Amino acid sequence: MKKLIINLAPTGMIPTKEMTPYVPVRPEEIVRDVLECASLGASMVHIHARDDEGRPAYQPEIFRDIITAIRREKREIILAVTTSGRTYNEFEKRSAVLELADDAKPDMASLTLSSVNFNKVASVNSPEMIAALAAKMRERGIKPELEIFDLGMINFAHYLIRKELISPPYYFNILLGNIAAAQAKLLHLGLLVSELPEQSVWSVTGIGDAQCRMNAIGIIEGDGVRVGLEDNIWFDEERTVLATNALLVERITTMARVLGREIASPAEVRGILKL
Repeated sequence: MKKLIINLAPTGMIPTKEMTPYVPVRPEEIVRDVLECASLGASMVHIHARDDEGRPAYQPEIFRDIITAIRREKREIILAVTTSGRTYNEFEKRSAVLELADDAKPDMASLTLSSVNFNKVASVNSPEMIAALAAKMRERGIKPELEIFDLGMINFAHYLIRKELISPPYYFNILLGNIAAAQAKLLHLGLLVSELPEQSVWSVTGIGDAQCRMNAIGIIEGDGVRVGLEDNIWFDEERTVLATNALLVERITTMARVLGREIASPAEVRGILKL
């Protein structure tokens, strides 16, 4: 049986300290959570940065501080940075993090393959923006972390392949349960997976209450899971216990152990993705 990829999404753009004291916001908090979760089995990290007021930030120097601090302790772990269009939609801002070099250069960067509505805001990703970000990642030798919320996004991945803007192996994060996209249902997931290109590696998560159930399916059938406070701040579906990133990762490793699935190391994931 293939070993399981655990992709940690510790911060995101939405959770605040008012919502949960456990969300890591400052660079040192993010680094602390990443290192703890790496010791528990996380092999990949999806990194968002925040400014001094806790707002989503694009400034590459904040990402640089996070990346270099993690690499001082855990050099092998795979670091993926966001290029999200939810707060900023200028190419210069969204791509600034891709210019980091040397020890601060990310291994991967998120690439959401269409616009998508969330509960209160939209993440705007025009075809031109997606292609420009993909081209910049290719130029910089940074592998896209392809974010999928619906079937049309996979269609666009095939378009990028035809245009030779992305190359295999392709790493897909499938995010289910968003209000305006594919839901956390087996039929929805099955359809999405059936349309992935050859040489794809896929992880799955559910947004909010659906995270644990979709992670369980990922452990059984997928290449990996994405887990973390970015997608879900609660440990239980009844919303009585606030989660920590470490608790969420520990639950994944426990479930995997019960199901006989070994956890992939960062070095093994680097081999799978040819990083």
